[in-house]
Formats: sequence, C-alpha cells, structure tokens
Amino acid sequence: MLKRIVTVLVAFPVAILLVALAVINRHEVRMVLDPFKPQAPSLAIELPLYFYLFGAIFIGMIVGGLAVWMGQGRWRRTARQRAQEVRRWQAEADRLARERDAEAAHADMAGTPKALALAAR
Repeated sequence: MLKRIVTVLVAFPVAILLVALAVINRHEVRMVLDPFKPQAPSLAIELPLYFYLFGAIFIGMIVGGLAVWMGQGRWRRTARQRAQEVRRWQAEADRLARERDAEAAHADMAGTPKALALAAR
C-alpha cells in the first residue's frame, strides 16, 4: 500500500510536468539529418519540440531496459540452472521416499513387527 502511495505521489507530478512541457513546446523545430549540407539539407524533419523530447525519453527507456535485461542475463541463467537442480533433487527425494515406503510395506507383509521396520528406516 505504501508503495502505491509513493508511486501516485511521484507519478502525478511527473505526468503534470510532462503535459505542461508538451503544451508549452508546441512550436515546430527542424531537425536536419544531413551533416554535409545543413543550409540545404536533403533530409530534414519538422516536428513539435515535445515530440523530440518525448522521443528521446522513450528511446532512453528502451535502451536502458535492454541494457538492464542484458546485464541480468547471468543471473537469469544461474536461476534456471538452480531450478533444474532443485527439480532433480526433488525427483531423487521422491524416488527415495517411494523406495522407503515400498520397503516398509514389504516388511509389514513379511510379518516383521512394525517397530522394527520403523527402526530400520
């Protein structure tokens, strides 16, 4: 609950700030993508300034997310290996429990007193 309150207290002011930024920066800005002829570019884009700002934020979030995801690859691989190891050990424990129960059942049928069968475990 506290995490949700903190998120709301941070998210609303940031959202209001971004909306205000978009409203204030509505004028067109020319982005020239031709470094050799900046006065007469062959490729130029005119978009509102807030589009460039939000685009930069979006690209930064994507690149940052990919960097974090790739950086955590080692830990995800280790977690997968440990999960496989846990499954193997659990299967081994289940197999041993079944064998123990089968031996106990066999000892009960053979007439061995139950106290001796339990002590043999």
